[in-house]
Amino acid sequence: MTTAKDIMHAGAQWIPAHETLDRAAQLMRELDVGALPIADSNERLCGILTDRDIVVGCVAKGHDPAKTTAGEMAQGTPRWIDADSGVDEVLYEMETHRIRRLPVIENKRLVGMISEADLAQHLPEDQLAEWVERVYATA
Repeated sequence: MTTAKDIMHAGAQWIPAHETLDRAAQLMRELDVGALPIADSNERLCGILTDRDIVVGCVAKGHDPAKTTAGEMAQGTPRWIDADSGVDEVLYEMETHRIRRLPVIENKRLVGMISEADLAQHLPEDQLAEWVERVYATA
């Protein structure tokens, strides 16, 4: 059985909730990613910050990214998947919540992220097309 750990992009990094959005943007540039999981003071997932969140949720609203923290942007219940979960569970989680990035957790620690690009590299074309239709379909 193919697992989340098999298809994830390893080496994902947290952004601490207390870090500012300008630092988050710098880290995204350094890592060449568009999203970072947000960690609370106990290194537990408390949200996911995207480059779009920084632009639309902070800059476009006239807020200062040097004074706004990642934790302030964390909203809702973050979704994640256990490293040993099967691909069907990964797809279900992403489809059900209409999300495009999913942190992978093993022994309560972040071990990777699954993105659309990871799915495109590891799924058969028909399975990928079905996922795209479900995630991007308008409700």
